[in-house]
Amino acid sequence: MATPRATARTPGRRLQAEAKQAAILDAAEALFVSDGYELTSVDAISARAGVSKRTVYDHFGDKQTLFRGVLGRANDAVVATVRKAIDEELTEDRDIRDALLGFARRVTTGMFPTSDYATFRRLSSQAPVAPRLPEAARDQPERMMEERFAKFAADGKLRPSDPRRAMQHFVALTMRLVLDVTDEDRTVGKAEILAILTDGVDVFLRAYR
Repeated sequence: MATPRATARTPGRRLQAEAKQAAILDAAEALFVSDGYELTSVDAISARAGVSKRTVYDHFGDKQTLFRGVLGRANDAVVATVRKAIDEELTEDRDIRDALLGFARRVTTGMFPTSDYATFRRLSSQAPVAPRLPEAARDQPERMMEERFAKFAADGKLRPSDPRRAMQHFVALTMRLVLDVTDEDRTVGKAEILAILTDGVDVFLRAYR
């Protein structure tokens, strides 16, 4: 049984541990993004975080687990953004075309340019050399979209035989196409992006409405 003194010190110790863990994750993220998984050492991470190498191992066990922690944090940020866009754009009372276009525009112009998404893509692109997240975590944004597309089908707004395949077609015709275009040409403006999205949504609806 813990002594009263140990119990009283627990909150402070917990806050200290959380601060060290956050510092380690921040340092690891910066190095994994700039130098890559293979070239980043635990020594470099501990030095950047201002903690001992032993502290890094105490919190995360090994470099693989630390990378998953960094990638998981970036993935959580993407999931939260997509969830908010779904909840606010893909609403039941909205015209389906406006809803789909609003969602695609929100993701491409609101999320894609952010540092959080750039970090997520940079970390994800390091597979198979670097560890990957479990499939359930990687697919969470698509599963959320699939659920909303299934709801649209149940309400008669869409007529897909397979909501997941319909969701994949929608992504390919809109957001994935914008990523491909902007990766090739960084000067693509918002007007061109909107034109791509509008064409993609219209093609999608011709097939599924």
